[in-house]
Amino acid sequence: MAGSPSLSSLPSAYGRIYQTLSRRWWLALLLMGVSFVLFGLSTLNLLNLLSANVNFLVMNGLDAVRDGGLWQLISLIGLGYFAAACYVVFKLCEKVLVDKLTYEKTRDPEL
Repeated sequence: MAGSPSLSSLPSAYGRIYQTLSRRWWLALLLMGVSFVLFGLSTLNLLNLLSANVNFLVMNGLDAVRDGGLWQLISLIGLGYFAAACYVVFKLCEKVLVDKLTYEKTRDPEL
């Protein structure tokens, strides 16, 4: 795009992680793949486990809490947050790579 800023002159609003990944596109690609796999593995059966755990807690009450149902619920919620963090990393790497691929250097109009 004509008039687009070069990747080396990115505003400071992008942050260090974005700038580091934009300079090392191979790292962004590798990190994107790893975060995609981790997101997929962590959310594979998360909804079913979460609903079964809540159902167990509702049906059995205090006995379920004594058996570790509350701890399991907290672990499942933590796994959900981990999956969300993996998704955010995936989307960051996707943005870096899309910006890198669609960026066109300003060229001399005569060329």
